Amino acid sequence: MPKTKQSFANHAQYTPLYHFVAQPLGLVFLIWSIQRVIQNPSVDTAYMMVGALAVTAAILVARAQVLRTQDRLIRLEERLRLTRVLPADLHPRIGELRASHLIALRFASDEEVPDLVRMVLANPSLRQKEIKQKVRQWRADHFRA
Repeated sequence: MPKTKQSFANHAQYTPLYHFVAQPLGLVFLIWSIQRVIQNPSVDTAYMMVGALAVTAAILVARAQVLRTQDRLIRLEERLRLTRVLPADLHPRIGELRASHLIALRFASDEEVPDLVRMVLANPSLRQKEIKQKVRQWRADHFRA
């Protein structure tokens, strides 16, 4: 477990192999291959560019799929938690919360969730960042992709 206490200010997470290796190298490969096609058009350079596009797309799609799966799990976890911590009058309204609301609410402590849910239901246009900024007792999530 990380030693620093998680908060809104420091909760962003990077996956070093993806953010600092695979993604930048894929982008460099793509730019380099496009430059080669422009400077020396041939079947070989065009084929290299198609390969670079495929590699870059695979890197991006792989990350997107991981994040989508994570979001699905968060939605499930938070719906289960909300049925446990919300007062009975809010139970029928859990379905009104969008995925973005649930993803942001996961950082709120059980004690403050009811008030935050009421606030979100009263103003459904609230964005994740705005909801996270309202959290007073941060519930850390260190098991993210």
